[in-house]
Amino acid sequence: MNKEDFIKELINKLKEIDIKINDNIGEFFYKYTKLLLEWNEKINLTAITDINDIILKHYVDSLTINKYIKDKKNIIDIGTGAGFPGIPLKILNPNNDFILVDSLNKRINFLEKVKEELKLENIKLIHSRVEDLARNKEYRENIDISVSRAVANLSTLLEYMLPFVKLNGICICMKGPNINEEVEKAHKAIQELGGEITKIKKINLPNTNIERNILIIKKIKSTPKKYPRKAGMPSKQPIL
Repeated sequence: MNKEDFIKELINKLKEIDIKINDNIGEFFYKYTKLLLEWNEKINLTAITDINDIILKHYVDSLTINKYIKDKKNIIDIGTGAGFPGIPLKILNPNNDFILVDSLNKRINFLEKVKEELKLENIKLIHSRVEDLARNKEYRENIDISVSRAVANLSTLLEYMLPFVKLNGICICMKGPNINEEVEKAHKAIQELGGEITKIKKINLPNTNIERNILIIKKIKSTPKKYPRKAGMPSKQPIL
């Protein structure tokens, strides 16, 4: 797909979720796509390689939470992988400070290249286990918005996310379909970690039957110092 067709397709797809972009913004996504596909031949970044699917299942999907990103807030993307949803959100919100965290250094190396090529400012790329980073005073309970897409079950995910969030900040969890049982099992974790569910929004990606759920959890009290537990524990023994 050439650049003009790519940008046209991206603009049309984003209109379906009430996001309007111009050709200049589209060019950022085109450069990002070229880098993604180029690096994907060397390291495993994504199983999605069809351009139309990248637009829909990576970019549009990532930007379904854009309406919840407020200006001048700092955002951390937990388990960012190839940069989703962090990079698409950063492109549309250049004035926000972003922190993208991943446990694999090769992914961070890729994102460093994206940052350089797209000339993105006010963005930190950190190679770390989130259980370790959440104990760093620079980040613990110092973040306005924590986001994550398809990383872990909700109980585990919130043990990763909520320790970073300041009081009255929010976690935005991007999940797939059929989450009722997962939410039910996570009630103890949400309470224990200092959160409260304020919204569950079910959506479908434009013109598909691909269902997504967006959960908003507000931080209403400080997370106990014992959380997160040491690396590996939140996934092996979720708070239930």
